[in-house]
This record gives sequence, C-alpha cells and structure tokens, in this order.
Amino acid sequence: MSGSAEQALGRVGVWSMELRNAGRPGVAEAAAELADRGITALWIPGLDGRGVFDDTDELLTASPKTYVVLGVLGIWRQEASVLSARVQELDLRHGPRTIVGLGVSDRNAAAAVGRTYASPVDAVSEYLDELAQEQSPIARERLLLGALGPRMAQLAAERTAGIHPFLVNPDYTARMRDRLGSDAIIAPHQAVVFSADAEQARAVARDQLGMFVGFDAYRNNLRRLGFTDSDLVPGGSDRLIDALVAWGDDGAIGRRLREHLDAGADHVAVQVLPTAPADNGLPSPGGDGLPLAGWRRLADLATGLA
Repeated sequence: MSGSAEQALGRVGVWSMELRNAGRPGVAEAAAELADRGITALWIPGLDGRGVFDDTDELLTASPKTYVVLGVLGIWRQEASVLSARVQELDLRHGPRTIVGLGVSDRNAAAAVGRTYASPVDAVSEYLDELAQEQSPIARERLLLGALGPRMAQLAAERTAGIHPFLVNPDYTARMRDRLGSDAIIAPHQAVVFSADAEQARAVARDQLGMFVGFDAYRNNLRRLGFTDSDLVPGGSDRLIDALVAWGDDGAIGRRLREHLDAGADHVAVQVLPTAPADNGLPSPGGDGLPLAGWRRLADLATGLA
C-alpha cells in the first residue's frame, strides 16, 4: 500500500460493520456517494470470513474509485490458497483495489479449525510464507497486519505495508511511528460518536465497543499505553472510553483525527458509531441502519485533513 495506492486511500476512510452484507438495499449507493465525497477507502471487518469477498465485490462494483480494505481477516479460517485465489478474482474484475488486513485472532479461533495457537508472531509469519508461495501471491504493498504488540508490528514493517491497529489512541500511533520508522504504513482504527452529550456518547461507545476491553490482546496493549485495572473494568472507564472513542461536535471529532495524523498516521479508518439504529431511514436486517448522516459529516471533515 505504498505510492499511488497510499494516495488513493486518502487521509481518512470509513470502517464499517454495516458495509458487510453489502448487497442489501442502500449500501452500493452509500459507497458511491462516499467516493464522490472523497472517501475512497472502505474498511470492512473479516468476521469469520464468510461472505467477505462477495461484500468486497459489491463495494468495488459500486464505484470505480473505491478501495476496499479487509480490516482484518483472521488467518485461521482462510487458507492462504483460497485468499490468494479470491483476491486474484477480484483483481481481474476490478483491478488491484483490494487490500488485505490479516489478524491472528485468539486461541479459540485456532482451536475451532484444529490448529495450535502457540506463538502469534510465528503463526502470522508462516501464513505470510504460504501466501508468498502461491501462484498469484498478494504483493506486500497490499497487505497489512492487525498488529498491536511490538513484535507483531515489527513483523508487519518487515513483511507487509504496515499496521492497522484496533482500539488505540494517538499516543499509540506516535509510539509505533517512532518504533517502525517512516516507511511502514500506520492506519489506526478510530471510533467516533457525533454527539456532544457525554452520557449518551459513552453509552453508545460501551454498547458497541465495550466488549473488546475484555479481550486479552487489547487489555495487554492498553496496559502498555498506561491504563490500569481501574480503567479495564467491564465496558471501560470514562477515561478509557474518552481516550479510545472521539465524541462531540465536528470540531472535536476533527481534532482527534488530526491528532492521529500529527502523531504519524498515514490514514485513519473511522468507524462512525450510530446513536440510533438508523439515521437515514434505509432498511436493514436486524434493525441496524447505515449511519449515512455521520458518514457525510465525516466526509466534510476529511476535506480539511487532506
């Protein structure tokens, strides 16, 4: 993801759970509108891997300017040969506009497919070896790692374009830039809530992201950033939530994004956490709508960060 691809992603992208199941009504139109507004990078979670390539195909079809980043796909449920073949299929249809983020997940994910979770760094390194040996290997410039710890981040800098860390703050971005140097891409995830009501914003953040505070990998990283057991309570303390989730008016959200960029981020993948099931009236399964109003506000903010 260097050179022209890095420039194509721009400074700000949209990270969205809602863009999975991309064939449903309204998604293609939203993707095309975002591209027209200057947001050309759409990040979608890998989840368990099912349907992720179909969703990518739908999003790439929606706009010829859009890049889709898998952020991230677990290595345990996606054989390297299948991943390589599916990305090649997407390239043939749309050109090289798919970027693959890879993550090691946890012991349960490995055990579910009969694999042993010993060294996360070794497991990812072996997976990268397998990818490199495929007939149509994915270029390192189009690979990222969902790295948090220093060893995984170093592996990312050595063998991929860089890192896509989740649940981090600008301090983490600055530390990684110092550690990895100027060449590695740093593209942090940043959740935002467009609400100036502290109680509402924190409740939304806890409802949609609070569960991750209980995961060992994130807890360990947050401790490295100076947070303590008093912060790592279920759902996260107010101090932790405010550090990880930007909330407030457009100015407050813009300042947080600028902090990441000033700290050394090349790109910020922004997840708009909706304050209601839908803010644009579009139907969707399970009552979850597209936060289109928030995406539009984000696109307007992004123009000032280019």
